[in-house]
Amino acid sequence: MTVLLTVKNSSGTVTAEERVLDFSFRKDVYIPYTELSARAEAESGSFDNAAEVLLSIDGNTVHHGLIDSLRLEKKGGKSLVRISSRGFTSLLCQNQIEPGLKMNISFNSLMDDYCTLPYVEHEYNSDNSSYIYVRPNTSMWDAAANLSYKLLGTYPYIKGTNRVMISPAAAPGTFDLSSREIIAMGSGLMYSRLASDYHMADMGGNYGTFDLHDADVSARRIVRHKYFDLDMRFLYDPQQALAYRDKFDSRGLAERYCSYSGYCGEDLCDLVSFGSVTAQPVGSLSIKGSSRGIFTETGVYTDRFPHSQT
Repeated sequence: MTVLLTVKNSSGTVTAEERVLDFSFRKDVYIPYTELSARAEAESGSFDNAAEVLLSIDGNTVHHGLIDSLRLEKKGGKSLVRISSRGFTSLLCQNQIEPGLKMNISFNSLMDDYCTLPYVEHEYNSDNSSYIYVRPNTSMWDAAANLSYKLLGTYPYIKGTNRVMISPAAAPGTFDLSSREIIAMGSGLMYSRLASDYHMADMGGNYGTFDLHDADVSARRIVRHKYFDLDMRFLYDPQQALAYRDKFDSRGLAERYCSYSGYCGEDLCDLVSFGSVTAQPVGSLSIKGSSRGIFTETGVYTDRFPHSQT
């Protein structure tokens, strides 16, 4: 498989590095950006004003992001470049919007009217029947997550390199990994975020009106109580403030995964089959490459957010 690392500087000059020594790429339905670390033998002797980086596998661009760190080292007659990067959608976590009540807001207007971010695209959704309450220090991503839940009961995720989606995949790709060179299959559980009981204050600051007990969590011998003020984001249905937290804390609750040699091209919310898993949406994707070859770990989640129309 062919791997290409491309670096662009602030003036648009492109440097393509074909001798990629190793790389690690990751994306997840609950992480608002793709992540990349890579090391390559550098043809270029300088990366002054480097601004963005892309990683392609067999011509398929899996990562396009801003540079968190870059280090160029000359040793033994060779130049080695090390790059750490996050996708441009990470900027949604680093930009805030003005606090207050935003009435008749659509996903389109939320993404288009407040801040222009390079390369960030989004699903088209013009439904403006809802509102969001923006608390102080709320990031654009948190606002998108709130609106996504109100409109569709979903949590946003990143499709491709920098496209923000709130709908389940309408026409997902399908990948049967059973025919690949399987290295390992396994499963995992994530209980550290779970809470057994949620308690929200009413308008007067008193507790006892809005409560949620998660019997599935307490059955696991987990006792964790969380108290919080009245959540103004859910005044249309206060009980949803507790339901949302319960769902969010159960993200990635159970996972089944498959590691195989190569990379088939699957993306988040595409449907994969392997072992006892049949046509389930991809929840996590990790690709690593070195002199040993390219290896992919694809995982599917069982939790309380929908990620596919299956």
